[in-house]
Amino acid sequence: MPHLATYIGLADHSEQTLADSFRTVAEGHARAADVFHTCRLLAGWSDEHRTALAPIIERYGEADVDEPERLHAAGLAESRDGDIGLLRDLQDLHVLATLVQTTWTVIAQGAQGLRDHELLDVATSSNAHTARQLTWLNTRLKAAAPQALIVAP
Repeated sequence: MPHLATYIGLADHSEQTLADSFRTVAEGHARAADVFHTCRLLAGWSDEHRTALAPIIERYGEADVDEPERLHAAGLAESRDGDIGLLRDLQDLHVLATLVQTTWTVIAQGAQGLRDHELLDVATSSNAHTARQLTWLNTRLKAAAPQALIVAP
């Protein structure tokens, strides 16, 4: 099952990158209290997903993948300034969270094929949390857009 190990590695590394990126955005936009607190909370969810994945990694292993790190290096290593910076940072988080969500979806399908109930439970619950992360990001993007796009700096 070498391809499952590839996706398990992708999930592990993507969740780490997402957690780190949520923390970066939280710190960079700390003046927006909701962004600071919610991003820190959502980072904790990604940390929990990795903790739940640890026994799965022991069983199946994980292949090293570069995709999440390239994405992290491209846009989330540090936050941007101002309202337009917040909007762009939220978009970057959304892209990364979408990668995480689709990865959990693929893993869940593999778990069903293997009849691995533990892996399916981890993938399903992690996917549900990731959907909530994406819902918040969508809502916050909608709230940030008018200020960033219409109001003069």
